[in-house]
Amino acid sequence: MQPRVGHIQFINCFPLFYGLIEKKFLLEIDLIKGSPADLTRMLQENILDLAPIPSISYARNYQNYVLLPDISISCDGPVMSIYLFSKLPIDQLHRKKIALTNTSATSQALLRIIMSRYYNIQPEYFTSAPELGAMLMEADAALLIGDEALRSRFKNEDRLHIYDLGEVWKQFTGLPMVFAVWAIRKDFAAKHLGQLHDIKQTFCDSIKFSLDNVQDVAAKASQWEDFGADYLVDYFHCLRFDFNSRKQEGLLEYFRQAKNQGLLDEVPPLEILDV
Repeated sequence: MQPRVGHIQFINCFPLFYGLIEKKFLLEIDLIKGSPADLTRMLQENILDLAPIPSISYARNYQNYVLLPDISISCDGPVMSIYLFSKLPIDQLHRKKIALTNTSATSQALLRIIMSRYYNIQPEYFTSAPELGAMLMEADAALLIGDEALRSRFKNEDRLHIYDLGEVWKQFTGLPMVFAVWAIRKDFAAKHLGQLHDIKQTFCDSIKFSLDNVQDVAAKASQWEDFGADYLVDYFHCLRFDFNSRKQEGLLEYFRQAKNQGLLDEVPPLEILDV
């Protein structure tokens, strides 16, 4: 049976797969698409063998997973797709309502950490479907991620206070932020090291090809969007897809802060597969 591999349906994952398509890399996998929350559930339920999942989802279930080396979805400063959109300046949101997108737990936790630890304020949070207009009908601010965040930032640049959470995290900690890791079920990893090596290498090759041809990648990804390719070129230059020691340091700091906020029971080890 082919490995069952999750694929996040966000533009930020497009460079992972562009090279596979354009270079016709041979990768025999069963590719299953879904939101970060969907992939987390499917990995837990053994519907997937490996998948990019929110970092905090790995932390909450780390006993069942190992991590694929060399690949993550990260930033080292602005990320351009994790935004807090606010009617008020961020330091005026104490006891105000903030709507949190229901599509990723990592960004929800990151916002809670930033608000409590760094701004020393406690808003009222509730979870919502990711639609900015509807969110702001009920709340004073809204957290969006992924494609909805990209589109909403493009359309609302002058209408709202907008905060890039990757940039805010960097300002406060000096560290990168890792939003998603590639988690592999331990039972699958134990039996398929050769396949996992090939999958890792092929995705790394695809990422390199995509970043070497970022104008073409952006043109392809933007063809059905309101914004142009240049907007996505800037975006892809903000993203980081590696998982080096600095990214790992940033991830562990995020886990420590999440534990301090009561969002994790413990700080998990980073068990990275040697392939």
